[in-house]
Amino acid sequence: MFLSIFDVFKIGIGPSSSHTMGPMTAARRFLDELKSGAAPRAARATPAALTASLHGSLAFTGIGHGSGRAVILGLSGQEPGKVDPDAIDAIIAQVEAEGRVHPPGHPAYRFRPAVDLVFDKTTPLPGHPNGMQFTAFDSDGQLLLRRAYFSVGGGFVLSQEELGQLKSPQPLPQDVPFPFAHAADMLAMAEASGLSIAGMKRANEESHRSRPALDRGIDDIWSAMSGCIDRGLAQDGTLPGGLRVKRRASAMHRQLAQQWQRNEITPLMANDWLSLYAMAVNEENAGGGRVVTAPTNGAAGVIPAVMRYFLKFNAAAGDQAVRDYLLTAAAIGGIIKHNASISGAEVGCQGEVGSASAMAAAGLCAIMGGTPAQVENAAEIALEHHLGMTCDPVGGLVQIPCIERNAFGAVKAVTAASLALHGDGTHAVPLDACIETMRQTGLDMSDRYKETSLAGLAVNVVAC
Repeated sequence: MFLSIFDVFKIGIGPSSSHTMGPMTAARRFLDELKSGAAPRAARATPAALTASLHGSLAFTGIGHGSGRAVILGLSGQEPGKVDPDAIDAIIAQVEAEGRVHPPGHPAYRFRPAVDLVFDKTTPLPGHPNGMQFTAFDSDGQLLLRRAYFSVGGGFVLSQEELGQLKSPQPLPQDVPFPFAHAADMLAMAEASGLSIAGMKRANEESHRSRPALDRGIDDIWSAMSGCIDRGLAQDGTLPGGLRVKRRASAMHRQLAQQWQRNEITPLMANDWLSLYAMAVNEENAGGGRVVTAPTNGAAGVIPAVMRYFLKFNAAAGDQAVRDYLLTAAAIGGIIKHNASISGAEVGCQGEVGSASAMAAAGLCAIMGGTPAQVENAAEIALEHHLGMTCDPVGGLVQIPCIERNAFGAVKAVTAASLALHGDGTHAVPLDACIETMRQTGLDMSDRYKETSLAGLAVNVVAC
C-alpha cells in the first residue's frame, strides 16, 4: 500500500479538508470533465449553466464549514493549495452579484448561488456521507452532464466509480520497495531490512521522485505548518461564524513568552507550549487561513504542535529530524486511511484527531530514538485512547470542541510516545487491531454523532 506523504499532508485552506477543500476540488474536477468533452452532447451543445447539490454531512454542516463557498470557488477555477485566502470574499461576492462564474479556460457559466447551490438534507448519496452532485445544462436547459463526487476525508475526492473501486479488495502495488498495508507488514519489513519506518517510507517515496525533490517537498510542508502556527500566534480577535469564539493563542503566547524570557519554570510549561501551538493552528484553520491537512484540517494542529514543541525544547534538532518525523507520521496515517478512515463524517473524531495523535506519537517516538516496535506501540496507545470519540461541532463550525481537542490530541501523542519509549515495544493490543476497532466503532456510531451537528454538544450548547 503506497500513499504518498504529499497525499497525507496537503496544503490548503480552512476550515475543513472534507467540507471545504473537498468540495472545491470536486468542483474543479467537474470543470475539467466539462472541458474534456465528457458530456455526451458536448459536440452538439455548449454548457451554459451549472448547478450543485450537497448531501449528507455536507448538507447538515456545510454552511458552518464553508462548503457552499468552496463550491463557488471551485467552479470559479480556484484550487485549495493556490487560492489566496485574502481574495476569497471578493471572488464570492462577484459571483453572487453577477450570477455567473468565470473559470479560466472556460466560457462564463450561469451559476446563481442562492438558486443553483442546494444543501439537500433529505437525499443522501449512497456510498459515503460526504456526497455532492454537479450538473451542466445547455442554453435551452437540456442536461449535458451530471457527476457525483465524494469527499472522503483529508481533502481526498473520489468519483462514484473510484469510490466503488476503493471498497473492493485492492492488490498490493509492486512499484515501491516496501508496500506495507498493515502495521504488522511494516514491522516485518523493518526487521528484515534493518531500516527505520522513516527509512522505508523514504525509499518508497524516492521510487517516485528524487531525494532532493522529496526533501524540498517535505520542507515545504513543514514551512507551511510552521507558518500556520506563527500566524495563529499573532492573531487576536473573534472567529467568524456567530459563536463569538475568541482567539486565545495570541494572549497565551505573550504570557508564555514572558515566562520564558524570565527563565520562569512552571510544572505546566511544556504542556502549555504544546497546547498553545495546537490551538494556534486550529484557530487559524477556523478562520479560513492557510493550513495543512494532517491528516485533516479539523485535526491539523496536532502534528505541527508536537514537532514545534520538540524543536522548542531540543535546540539541537534540525531539518532531518523534521523530515523523519513527518515521514513516520505519514506512514502511520497511510495505514489508518487504508484500513479504516480519517473522515469525521464516516467514523467520528476518532478518525481525525485520533489518527493525528497516533501519527504524531509515532513520529515523536521515532525521532527520540524509538525502535520500529516502539513507534508502532506509540501510535497504538494514542489511537486507543481516542476510540469512540464523536464529531459534534457546535453550530456546524470547526471551533467547539475542535480547537481545544487538538491540544488534547497533542498532549496524548506526547504521553503515548513517552510510554512507548519506556517499554521495549511489546504490548497487548497491536496497532492493526486498534485500527480495526476504530473502523467497527465508526460503523456502529449513530450518524447523529458524525459531523452532522444533530447530537452531542451541538444540541446541548446554544449557538448564539
